[in-house]
Amino acid sequence: MKKVICKVEYDTENAELIAKKTEGAFGDPAGYEECLFKTNDGKFFLYGNGGAESVYAEETIKRMSAAKADEWVAANK
Repeated sequence: MKKVICKVEYDTENAELIAKKTEGAFGDPAGYEECLFKTNDGKFFLYGNGGAESVYAEETIKRMSAAKADEWVAANK
């Protein structure tokens, strides 16, 4: 997925996957997946995708600071 936020393109195909979190089983309408990525120039973003009843009912990308990315990794070990 690609998304431009504040004139910066975030692309899951061209970024490094740092960590992944999965909630629920495949096909669970409330289940979702979060993936933390780092771009080639050091920017972090969170990709989310899930079922119709999940927090990610629509595929999305959210940018993150390095500090927030560290917090996310620590909270999802």
